[in-house]
Amino acid sequence: MIVYDCVVTHARTEPVRNTFRYRTALCLVDADEPARRSLIAPPAGRGDLDAFLARHELTADRVLTLAHHRLLGWAFDPLRVHWCFSAGRLAATVAEVRNTYGGRHRYLLRPGVRDIAKDLYVSPFNAVDGSYRIDLPVPGERLALTVTLHRTGRPPFAASVRGRAVPAMNTRHLLTPILTIARIHRQGIGLYLRGLTVQPREARR
Repeated sequence: MIVYDCVVTHARTEPVRNTFRYRTALCLVDADEPARRSLIAPPAGRGDLDAFLARHELTADRVLTLAHHRLLGWAFDPLRVHWCFSAGRLAATVAEVRNTYGGRHRYLLRPGVRDIAKDLYVSPFNAVDGSYRIDLPVPGERLALTVTLHRTGRPPFAASVRGRAVPAMNTRHLLTPILTIARIHRQGIGLYLRGLTVQPREARR
């Protein structure tokens, strides 16, 4: 397992400008090592992911998963990433996005693919339209992930995670799972008070 000390940045450019950053910790684990896998929130087993890959005619003999550690058996991952390898090569990257309403959607990125249509209602202030440009290189000593929402050529929202590997999790990292969802709600309340309109929770148009 590798622990990354990270900074998450969210930048919104319209209809109001809003940027915020926060510290967090993420764990990179081998999905085939039960002792390590148990440190991150379920569902972290291979069965569900393998079934998803099979629907796309893919298989993986090794999976690395990036997620928050569990706190009292619970964690919330706005973005969980699975790097799926076959015969030593990256076969696909699966970006698993969750919202605070209990929704989840997996985006399959084959090697070389960066752009994909948005299919999940995430922010209450962003409708389900547009597309994502997703950059999720396999991490090493450094972690560098970026997701940018695009609409008609303009990027109204971007999120990034930048981190570095550290020897072990420290006490400052322990509360990061619950702090993550608290920060999301705090920012949502702030944007609502600034006059942003809540978009209906509906399927992609």
